[in-house]
Amino acid sequence: MYVIRLPDGTLRVPHGVLLDGGDGGRVIADAYVEIGPADPDYDRLLGQSLTEQELEARRRSWREGDADLQATFESWKRDQDS
Repeated sequence: MYVIRLPDGTLRVPHGVLLDGGDGGRVIADAYVEIGPADPDYDRLLGQSLTEQELEARRRSWREGDADLQATFESWKRDQDS
């Protein structure tokens, strides 16, 4: 999960929670919390934040790179099966 910088300057920061769910189980939750410039961690997190457009561009490049990675793997697998 990434720190996302919204157009108004607010940051969406990933936040994870681990709770005892009872009956021997646990609950794991991931969510985002929004913080503003008054938050003590704002300046530190601002430096590693991405805009929603930058995050989408990264996701798009990962998807586009998947085809090359899959072809490389399939070639390797053919060599292993030979």
